Amino acid sequence: MTIPARPAPVVPRRAAWSWRSRSLRRWVYQALAIAAVVGLLAWLFSNTWANMRARGIQGGFDFLTDSAGFDISESLLDFSSSDPYWKAFLVGIGNTLRVAIVGCLLTTVAGVLIGIGRLSSNALVRGLCQGYVELFRNVPLLIQLLVWYLIFVEVLPPAREALSLGGLVYLSKGGLALPAPAASVGWDWTLAGLGVGAILAALTGLRARRRFRNAGGRPPSLVLQPLVTILGAGLVGWLAGGMPTAWDVPELGGFSIEGGVSLTPEFMAVLLGLTAYTTAFTAEVVRAGISSVSRGQLEAGASIGLPRALVLRLVVLPQALRVIIPPLTNQYLNLTKNSSLAVAIGYPDLVSVANTSLNQTGRAVECITLIMLVYLALSLLTSALMGWFNRRVAIKER
Repeated sequence: MTIPARPAPVVPRRAAWSWRSRSLRRWVYQALAIAAVVGLLAWLFSNTWANMRARGIQGGFDFLTDSAGFDISESLLDFSSSDPYWKAFLVGIGNTLRVAIVGCLLTTVAGVLIGIGRLSSNALVRGLCQGYVELFRNVPLLIQLLVWYLIFVEVLPPAREALSLGGLVYLSKGGLALPAPAASVGWDWTLAGLGVGAILAALTGLRARRRFRNAGGRPPSLVLQPLVTILGAGLVGWLAGGMPTAWDVPELGGFSIEGGVSLTPEFMAVLLGLTAYTTAFTAEVVRAGISSVSRGQLEAGASIGLPRALVLRLVVLPQALRVIIPPLTNQYLNLTKNSSLAVAIGYPDLVSVANTSLNQTGRAVECITLIMLVYLALSLLTSALMGWFNRRVAIKER
């Protein structure tokens, strides 16, 4: 005789609007927290403005439309003292991005090379890389910026005695002079072709990776295929533009270097200082990421006859990226925010422009707010891009 199973007790379903509902309580607590933060910010804002009005201090962002009344030593945009303050801030943001983007690229390349060198079997290479890391990461960044700036303005020769590399590149107290394509429509077509090639490479890479994940097969190359696409599109643009060959080569004049593109001592000092400092930390990130890959992976690659370089590129680095990218994002953020120290050597970045605007207008709260918002936006954008890239290279288990 079988005993029938006892039915499970029926638990009454709680209404969604009931306070006993965990979901409802969670939303209420979050709404209360947001309301508290917004209320606190509103109180701080109103209290600040009330105190400023009581002391006769003007406030508001209306000064952005006034004439700036000061010049900026270097700019990617045309700027004069008669332009408004908002354009001066735009020039400062452009100078900050100029240092941050180039610095991140150089830091990535140098950090990977030195990080790999830290694990080299050659004692000399390993020692030199370790010495570089220990030296540059233990000296304060501000000191390094000042040292690089003093090298340019004190150690290097004047422009009329500039150091030359094949008569094409000149290095002096005036900065670094490099050849540049002469202004023409043909080079504009070439640049447009490179831009189109970059977009096509990104779209093609996404499609190839999606097809690889869905159907299996050989994964697409992360370097060779996009490079071929970009260079091929640039070649098409160069041909469409009439195959321009004219270059603006710098020439040594009487007291200055004329022609080409010139990088000022301030820009070079900031770029070299930030790159050298951040590279030391990036190299340690790369070393730790490579060390996290088990030795069995190296032995498996060597067992099928792959050279050491291919084992590193095809086996080790793709797995190490999962460990490298999150801390590498922090280094990119640090480099971008550390660029604010450029004001110490006179580079006209965002902080320098904001300080000049603050001294002329007295709008301290507004100028500091603009600085905070710009750096916050740059940091969030960098985090979003690196987060997207991290999700793309992550190994997904099925």
